[in-house]
Amino acid sequence: MIDNTARAKDDNVVETNVSKTEGASFNMNELQALAELVNEHGFTDFEFENENIRVRLSKMAAAPVLQSAPAAVPAVSSAPAESAPAEVQADPDAGLHKITSPIVGTFYRSPGPEKDAYVSEGSNVSAETTVCIVEAMKLMNEIQAEVSGEIIRIYVENGQPVEFGQALFGVRK
Repeated sequence: MIDNTARAKDDNVVETNVSKTEGASFNMNELQALAELVNEHGFTDFEFENENIRVRLSKMAAAPVLQSAPAAVPAVSSAPAESAPAEVQADPDAGLHKITSPIVGTFYRSPGPEKDAYVSEGSNVSAETTVCIVEAMKLMNEIQAEVSGEIIRIYVENGQPVEFGQALFGVRK
């Protein structure tokens, strides 16, 4: 039995398997024509089998397209409106230096389960201060503050998974 795998020109066809016994005749041009026919008719799966050959074509489902709704344009009033002072909400994290995770792993605030946390909100740190551990593949990676200042915010709970680049702490320099 011969087992070939081919890919049609149309990227929607993601899997094409041809299995045939010796002596069966099926060339790549025929396979291409079959893939185009399956695609034209919108099939997601197609399988053909007889005593000499087996062909299976599968299409990957299209990824959903996310679109945001267009913003509504406010109507312009011809009468001048009284303007009240706009209340601006300040971002509480504005101006903070973010200490981020350099790796994907699990965040730990202390060196052990019964140990005190390395730092807490209000702690003063120097650039060399260890602020937490990120465990990755059973390796405990100590994370340093890299800046001097005061820990203002802790973004992650102990034992939670963290992603590369995720903010762990906010530091006011």
